[in-house]
This record gives sequence, C-alpha cells and structure tokens, in this order.
Amino acid sequence: MNRRRQWDIFCKVIDNYGDLGVAWRLAKDLATRGQAVRLWVDDASALAWMAPGGALGVDLMAWPAPGQSFEQLTSGDVLVEAFGCDIPEAFIAQAWQRHAAGAAPPCWINLEYLSAETYVERCHGLPSPVLGGPAAGWQKWFFYPGFTPATGGLLREPDLSGRQLTFDRRAWLLSQQISADSAANEVLVSLFCYEPPALAPLLAQWARAGLAGRTVRLLVTAGRAAAAVRQLIPGTQSTSSRLTAHYLPWLSQTDFDHLLWASDLNFVRGEDSLVRALWAAKPLIWQIYPQDDNAHLLKLDAFLSQIGTPDSQEKLHQLWNAPAPPSASALEDLDQALGPAALGQWTDHALALRTALERQQDLSTQLLQFVDKKS
Repeated sequence: MNRRRQWDIFCKVIDNYGDLGVAWRLAKDLATRGQAVRLWVDDASALAWMAPGGALGVDLMAWPAPGQSFEQLTSGDVLVEAFGCDIPEAFIAQAWQRHAAGAAPPCWINLEYLSAETYVERCHGLPSPVLGGPAAGWQKWFFYPGFTPATGGLLREPDLSGRQLTFDRRAWLLSQQISADSAANEVLVSLFCYEPPALAPLLAQWARAGLAGRTVRLLVTAGRAAAAVRQLIPGTQSTSSRLTAHYLPWLSQTDFDHLLWASDLNFVRGEDSLVRALWAAKPLIWQIYPQDDNAHLLKLDAFLSQIGTPDSQEKLHQLWNAPAPPSASALEDLDQALGPAALGQWTDHALALRTALERQQDLSTQLLQFVDKKS
C-alpha cells in the first residue's frame, strides 16, 4: 500500500469541462486510494454540476491571489502542475522554507496533456531542473498520460468496470425521459462537441437517411453542443422523419459516464471525455481541440494510427475534424461506408481496444509508484 501523502494539484481552467474534469477525476481517484488532496483551481464553477457532492478527501482551494501568504499552510509532499500551469511562486517559497527546516523536498510533477504522438514515450518521466526562483536547483518531472506501456497510462478508477457491469440502461434512459422501448429501434448518438463545420451537413444527412439504415436519436449535451444543434434543429425536442434531437441537462461526471454507456455511438471532444468514451467501449468519434495552424490534425492522425481505427471510422473522424464542411460526394461516400456492419465492426474494435488498455497500469497507480521512487 502506498504511503499517505499530501498532494497539491494546481489547475488553471482553459476549458471548464476538460482541464477541470481531468484534475477533479485525478484528485478524487487519489483520495479514494488513501491520499490527502488539495485541488487549487482558478475557476471551480463547473464543479457545481460536474461533481455536486464533492469528494471525501479532496479539499477544493481557490487559486492563490497575488501576494497571498502561506505561513499557516503546510505545503504538500507532492506538487502537480496540471497541463503546464505555473504554481504561484509564494507557494513554492513556502515549500522551500519547509525543506530548509529539514523536510524532504516535494516531488514536483508536470502533468502533461494526453497525446499519442511519438515524443510522449521519449519524454515521459524525464527530469527538468528548476533554474530560477526560490526552488532553484530542485527537479521537476514530466509525466505524460498515454496509450502505451511506455507512458503514464490513462485515468481509470479501480471500480469502473464493476460499475459499468451493473449499469441499468433502461432506468437511466427513463430518468432522462427516454423510453428504452422506443430507443431499441433507434441508433442512440451522444453529442458532446464544439462547432465542427461538418455538423450541419451530417445532421441533414441523418434527417434524410438515418444512420446504418435506422432512425437516429441525438442525445445532445448542454452547453456549446446544444447551442450549435438548436440553431439547426429548433425546439426542445425536434423531430424529422429520420432524426430526433433530445436535449440533456447539465450532467455530473457520473451521469456523463452513464450517457456514454447508454449510447450506441459517442461523439466526444477534448481529453477527459475521450478517455471516458474509451472505457465505455462503444464506437466513438473524437473531436480534438482545434488549433489555428491545424496542428491538431497531426495529433488526431497519431491517435487514429495508435489505436488502429477501422477505415470507415477513420473517415468519419477526418470528416468531423476537417476545417471546412465536407463535400456532397464525401458525405455520400461516408453514407455508403456506414452500413449496419460498420457499426458492428466499430463495436468489436472498441471492446478489443478497452481490453488492451486495461492491461496497462492506470494513471493514478503509475503516479503513486513514481512518487514512491522519487521521494
């Protein structure tokens, strides 16, 4: 069993759902494994619906204000910079004073973004000397989540597979005012996205022809996805001949998992929801965070290559992430590729991928082992 330590995790929110979602899941998972965790965040507003009950063992802390004193606070044994944010210098100074009084220096970890690119395996676990400030001479360590045994792995709670096995799909759908009997004749598609140029033509195609020969029920998450779809399909629950849009309330992290488990096809975005969709073992389409220079497309290609995506699924990934709307011929080619057999192939691939990823140690386990070695 790992020694109980005080962890200080720092997260500056760029995307409420992604950065904060990962940081909260990590903090909560470490706490369930007997660790004491303080999560320092500059905007915790999304936790009101994302994690309304909080978590035992996790103290939510406001991001330190300029000039704030930490004399009454004992800095942690482990410092985590989530996604490259800089820990306030006054906090580091307090950690140095604790060290000067005889305590061991903290294990300082730079937790990076998830990527399938080749540099991740090369850089995972490398040291980075601190050259200035009160902690000059200390060491930071790069820690990269990833999809291979040579990386830091993916966040996965020890009880996740058990909870999924006992999930009552029918009851959850009813809790969202969806009849499981009617859903049995539909393709349930969850939609968590930004505003991809492919959204309008894809919805138009589904309204005209459905998906894999079946009617589509679109389960639209609150926020940007709902706003984008409402512009195209007005009303709270609008129906065409082959497409129904069902707008969901803000979902907690637990209910977001349930959404992924209940759906036949999941459109996800960013990092946190991608990992949850992988564990759901359902067909998924990932919208990677768009970058102005289209560098995200290289990251997408690396991911698709890493997981060995079926051709038809790769085509939809490329279409969904393209910077311009797809042509009519591209949509027609995709429609021909998305027969009933394609979704079955995607499901088989998703199950095999989850099995392969479960053989690797999860992120929290690897972090705990890493800290044991470096402390």
